Amino acid sequence: MDNSYNAVMSRRNQIMKQAIGLDYSQFSLSDLAFDYEKMMNHGEYSIDRIVEIQKNQGVGNTPLYELKNFTEIARKLAPAGKGARIFVKDEAANPSGSFKDRRAAVSVYNAKKNGYKGVIAATSGNYGAAVASQAAMQMLDCIIIQEAFDSKGIYQPEIMEKGRACETYGAEVIQLSVGPELFYVFLKTLEETGYFNASLYSPFGIAGIETLGLEIAEQCKEIAGRKPSKVIVTHAGGGNLTGTARGLQKAGCSDTEVIGASIDLTGLHMASDNDFNKKSFTTGHTGFSVPFTTWPDRADVPKNAARPLRYLDRFVTVSQGEAFYVTEMLAKLEGMERGPAGNTSLAAAIKIAQEMEQDEVLVVQETEYTGAGKHINAQLSFAKENGIEIQHGDPAENVPGENIIFPKDPSLINVKEHSIDKLRNTYLKNIKKNFDINDLRDVDWKFLEQELNCTKSHIKTLLGKES
Repeated sequence: MDNSYNAVMSRRNQIMKQAIGLDYSQFSLSDLAFDYEKMMNHGEYSIDRIVEIQKNQGVGNTPLYELKNFTEIARKLAPAGKGARIFVKDEAANPSGSFKDRRAAVSVYNAKKNGYKGVIAATSGNYGAAVASQAAMQMLDCIIIQEAFDSKGIYQPEIMEKGRACETYGAEVIQLSVGPELFYVFLKTLEETGYFNASLYSPFGIAGIETLGLEIAEQCKEIAGRKPSKVIVTHAGGGNLTGTARGLQKAGCSDTEVIGASIDLTGLHMASDNDFNKKSFTTGHTGFSVPFTTWPDRADVPKNAARPLRYLDRFVTVSQGEAFYVTEMLAKLEGMERGPAGNTSLAAAIKIAQEMEQDEVLVVQETEYTGAGKHINAQLSFAKENGIEIQHGDPAENVPGENIIFPKDPSLINVKEHSIDKLRNTYLKNIKKNFDINDLRDVDWKFLEQELNCTKSHIKTLLGKES
């Protein structure tokens, strides 16, 4: 068999079909449109069934804590009568220490159920540890493929930590430099082993996160006596936001505002060898959230189950310095050492809570475990080694890749608004590059209305046409 780059890439659809056991053509409605809900219901994994699967694997039912000291700070900074109660869902209580155990539990269960001998995931993040942990429970082989270092062989400490975690759970870890070879090696390994593609973006993985939204709704009602007013989700590839929003909807929280929050890494390119080690966050940043929001099907499956524009009510960014600062605040004010990526949404929460009434409930949707390479000290030391200046001052003066600015005090924590319509517009530009916009049928317009969560008239306005 020809294993050259071009040959393997030409076989990708065949490889993926075998590796995920899912024929995506069955969901197709046109060249553009597909039946998203039919895809999400594939395998008949109802939310009740997923709760059962996760319970058997020790996943989920994590605690919801009120951050009373954070709430007090927000109220001191807020106008009179403002300052919502801030809660955090402690997903670090899952077996491998993050919410990604939820998506891994369903994917690995599905692999076991369908007779696969092992699972493979391409990830440099917490998901690798989650898949490795769940594979160990199910007695399946596991291979994790990481984009781990630059062309000089220099690792980010956070990626080293996550690779160590994967190996601790018994996985084989294949580490590569930044670049296009990741997908090639991933496909080649899937083909050679016949293992299951435990993709971040399969319907199994996204459906697994729905229980998180469900639990938030149930616990808020039990603890606070009401539904959450707003839920802030650290936004990267879109699965976290999509799954949580779907779970909230299934719990009857249709009025809850879903807010995505990302680290602002404007100006840094995630596929650039030069930029790879100039960032201190490997996930939860705009280098993932913006591209995946505006073109979800760039993923390792034919149709991505993470479709954030269907559910995103508001999108904000914070700086690296603000997220690091809040990581310290969480440890020193609430006695919780967590992070770093999960604290992206917590940084945004301090500012957003100040806009809200005091009887409202604001939920920060997840935490993650910390460890040697993920710790703030390791991250900042690595940044200094790569020429990044560490300062105290106003985070508004942050320049990604040049400095990390810690706020002088909590009053300087802020959020930048990122227009949803701007994201929609970029999505439509990608549609126009790949499809004839003048030849769309009714089924295509209906699909786009669902994709962009707006009317056909508004879509035509964004396209610059007469409505």
